[in-house]
Amino acid sequence: MAIQDQVAEAIAAASRTIYHPESLDEVLGRIATTVRDSLPDFDLVGISTLEGKNVLTRAATESKVYELDRLQYSEDEGPCVDTLGKAHLVLAPQLRQEQRWPRYVPKALQLGLRSQMAIQLTLDDEGTLGGLNMYSTVSDDIDPEAPSIAELFARHAAIALGGARHVTNLNRALQTRKVIGQALGILMERYQMSEERAFAFLMRASSTSNLKLHTIAQELVDGANTRRIRGEAEQE
Repeated sequence: MAIQDQVAEAIAAASRTIYHPESLDEVLGRIATTVRDSLPDFDLVGISTLEGKNVLTRAATESKVYELDRLQYSEDEGPCVDTLGKAHLVLAPQLRQEQRWPRYVPKALQLGLRSQMAIQLTLDDEGTLGGLNMYSTVSDDIDPEAPSIAELFARHAAIALGGARHVTNLNRALQTRKVIGQALGILMERYQMSEERAFAFLMRASSTSNLKLHTIAQELVDGANTRRIRGEAEQE
């Protein structure tokens, strides 16, 4: 089978995993494995995600990926760190001659690393989501075609991450709406007020306390549930 056919088959397989009803970590794990199989010069592949201000390795083909990832994040330098910032693609062939990351490189060489490539995972409307990180302990050189092939997989990983984030945000929004609705119902029943006045009450409480509306609503609901449970216990 020609290399082009192998790559096309691998990309198609990775694409199918995005829509398979698996967890996000399983999808990212399959993509990482497919990248490794498609780019034999890189024997270690990982996918990291930005979780607020923290970076989390969500998929890794070998345990050493976690070690190399942690090393870069603890030293705050390296290809992975650069792609989580402004750089989209970072190539580091002949790592023993690399001078861009003076703290990271010597320790990475001790772990057997010889070359590295990292690609930013990004979507236009989501910003930087994480990074696809490829390590080689078997080759000092990077094939000229490797970046373009890896870019395709990075796009698939970004789509999977973006889709998962959208679902999470949607679920959070629905839960927030549900809690606020419950709080409005409590206020309307307790104080015999209209829905408009109950909502205005929540808004004033949020503004006065400098707490989010959802937090105020959740406190009301939790308080009502606690009183209900106590009342039921006293009746028994």
